[in-house]
Amino acid sequence: MCITRRDLTAASLGALAAGSLGTPAMAGEALVADLPEGLDEFALAVEAYIYAYPLVTMEMTRRVITNVAEAKGSRGPMGHLIKLRQYPDAKFRDVTAPNADTLYTTAFFDVGDEPWVVSLPDMKDRYALFPMLDGWTTVFDVPGKRTTGTGAQTFVVTGPGWEGTLPEGVTQYKSPTSIVWLLGRIYCTGTPDDYAEVHKLQDEVKLSPLSAWGKDWTPPKGKVDPSIDMKTAVREQVNNMDAIEYFTVFAELLKRNPPTDVDAPMVAKLAELGIVPGQDFDKTGSIRRL
Repeated sequence: MCITRRDLTAASLGALAAGSLGTPAMAGEALVADLPEGLDEFALAVEAYIYAYPLVTMEMTRRVITNVAEAKGSRGPMGHLIKLRQYPDAKFRDVTAPNADTLYTTAFFDVGDEPWVVSLPDMKDRYALFPMLDGWTTVFDVPGKRTTGTGAQTFVVTGPGWEGTLPEGVTQYKSPTSIVWLLGRIYCTGTPDDYAEVHKLQDEVKLSPLSAWGKDWTPPKGKVDPSIDMKTAVREQVNNMDAIEYFTVFAELLKRNPPTDVDAPMVAKLAELGIVPGQDFDKTGSIRRL
């Protein structure tokens, strides 16, 4: 039986896209099972590709959404609150399947160098939640009506390995990675009057670095990088990367967005491909030969 790399890639990734392999971890296990001799190394690269996909996709999403000078519409610089003022319509393509009855208040911020503070107003029993995603797209905490209630609250998001003293009266949430994506949602009926009420609540949400605690802080304007593709969909940008570019980005991200302890077996496999957390990607390794 002769299986080419093209056959393996098309079949395995096609099955993954169709959902027939279940989770990415299950897909990776399926890819390396019962392979003809000589394809093990390539299968390992495919497994590594699947493992890296959430982190690389999150980073590319962050680059596109934050590559603006000021917050406008569905985009805003790092550390700026983005306030969607109306329901997303059918043309909305920034993220997958947005809620249809909430207004989003979102932000990307980096807790690798210092913690960030988020203050929420009294929602007066209105349904609201503020999930936070780490760089691997894992939701690590969800303040809001279901968990912490709707009263006014202030919390501090700290990064990997951070140690320090926090102000009194704040709650600490620990992000496993430097990248944090806040994806706040506030229920809205969609009427003009309720839109106005929710807009007021959105404007009372505050975000700032811990170093600005107690100060009147205004986020600086963002710097626009003209080299970032702002037109092509993020998924297409990721899928169009060659192996060297893809794993170079991945290795760089690992420096500030570490794998979890349970990923130790996968980390050992990555080392065989020249990918070691905390180090630059070894472009002379086995990936180049594939």
